[in-house]
Amino acid sequence: MEKPYGLTMRSIVKNDEGKILVLRRHPKSKTNPHKWELPGGKIEKGEFFDEALIREVKEETNLDVKVGDFCEAVQDDYPHKRTVQLIMYSKDITGEVKISDEHDDWMWASADEIKSLEITSSLEKIIEKRNGEL
Repeated sequence: MEKPYGLTMRSIVKNDEGKILVLRRHPKSKTNPHKWELPGGKIEKGEFFDEALIREVKEETNLDVKVGDFCEAVQDDYPHKRTVQLIMYSKDITGEVKISDEHDDWMWASADEIKSLEITSSLEKIIEKRNGEL
């Protein structure tokens, strides 16, 4: 049987210094435990992409954002599913970061700092496709 596809939205959220918000997945996570990733998550059935991104960023970080420009798309293959991730820039960011139980840590990091972290394969692919620029 072929693995099903899932669609995920991720956001590049930057602070006033141009640093990017990354979150570390909980060590008990089913996929990518204890790896760093961009905020975001799955699109629910019938949900628009922009609504999903705004909802997921709010759920995971407590930040309110508006959807900016498209950044990149990548595919990840897991034992139980495949995912396509659409990565968008966020803009008009307000609020203070407070992470959900899905993650156990967060930081604002430069692209170079992110490269030195243990990151998800999808974030690695994004960085590679963008020649290190986010």
